[in-house]
Amino acid sequence: MKLITWNVNGLRACLGKGFLDFSREQSPDMICIQETKMQEGQIEVPLEGYEQYWNSAEKKGYSGTAIFSKTKPVGVHYDIDAAGHDKEGRVITLEYEEFYLVTVYTPNSQDLLARLDYRMAWEDAFRAYVLKLDEKKPVIICGDLNVAHREIDLKNPGTNRKNAGFSDEERGKLMELLDAGFVDTYRYLYPDVTGAYTWWTYRFNARANNAG
Repeated sequence: MKLITWNVNGLRACLGKGFLDFSREQSPDMICIQETKMQEGQIEVPLEGYEQYWNSAEKKGYSGTAIFSKTKPVGVHYDIDAAGHDKEGRVITLEYEEFYLVTVYTPNSQDLLARLDYRMAWEDAFRAYVLKLDEKKPVIICGDLNVAHREIDLKNPGTNRKNAGFSDEERGKLMELLDAGFVDTYRYLYPDVTGAYTWWTYRFNARANNAG
């Protein structure tokens, strides 16, 4: 089974930059998308052979998730059934016979960690949600968790220590998820690889310099 997870930072814009060609070339079984920044039906995504599932934020042009799957699930669930956390389109769960597939777009703590308190509450609610699923069958989580867990996971750990995505609090919540029995699959396979990043700021020529 082949899965792709991708924060597209606006699916409509990404469609104009090769999204369909890439998806058809890779032909994964499931594509988990985060930060669609659109409502379902605003634009057609002509991926033949895929079922489409959308969860959009109440606020237009913000957040949002989607899953495109070649296999129809036995069940679909949106959000995490937690008061105060189900308005931003951040989670979709597809249930299959042998596992759950979850796509998640974790809230960003924002500049100066302005939304850190909300992020901490979200982390606890999301962890409780996936642990409840895990009581029934295995759970695969694909998404943008908005955190670098270890110093090896970003270029400049020293200068980012108190920044969103690398605060002690956010890293601690990811550790709680792992301690609860989930596995960082990339680090399981490649525990010591450096320079492997999934996000780069648009400033300072960061991507060209692989400062992720």
